[in-house]
Amino acid sequence: MNKRARLTTFILSGVAVGMLGLSFAAEPLYSTFCRLTGFGGTTQVAVSRPTEVLDRVVRVSFDANVDPAAPLKFRAMQGHVDVKLGETMMIYYEVTNTSSEPVNAMATFNVVPHKIGRYFNKIQCFCFTEQTYQPGETVEIPVVFFVAPDMAKDWQADDVNGITLSYTYYRASGPQAAVQTKNASAVN
Repeated sequence: MNKRARLTTFILSGVAVGMLGLSFAAEPLYSTFCRLTGFGGTTQVAVSRPTEVLDRVVRVSFDANVDPAAPLKFRAMQGHVDVKLGETMMIYYEVTNTSSEPVNAMATFNVVPHKIGRYFNKIQCFCFTEQTYQPGETVEIPVVFFVAPDMAKDWQADDVNGITLSYTYYRASGPQAAVQTKNASAVN
């Protein structure tokens, strides 16, 4: 094989390996991009409360959904709250396992309008980790959040007076869920 053919083979092999690597990195890179920019209504995770509270008030409404495959009832304990930019607020959702077996579940979330995702910060949320609910169990689960005062500096957010925080609960598909599905199949 001549020198030029080897170089071409080497370059094409490198491109193929690079594309394969990028395909594995695409989801984590996209998730990181969404968390950093608030793209698609992805909220932020905060470790501390803001030091500034502004007079501007926005109404935050709460939405609760459940995937049909998850035997759960899920609802917001209140329909909405009015919160000042920078004010920390705690609200509650309620979830009930309607089945006769433990259910592992995970909640996905976003805010609407999507452009506000970068300003909506959660300090504490049930959505950060997978939850296990025992048969018939009803649990009140908190969300601690604030809308960053920086929203007041964004001219594109001047028209926003209301924000909807939306959750959807899904049956978790981790190892515990797989074991439960296998055990349920063995019983039938």
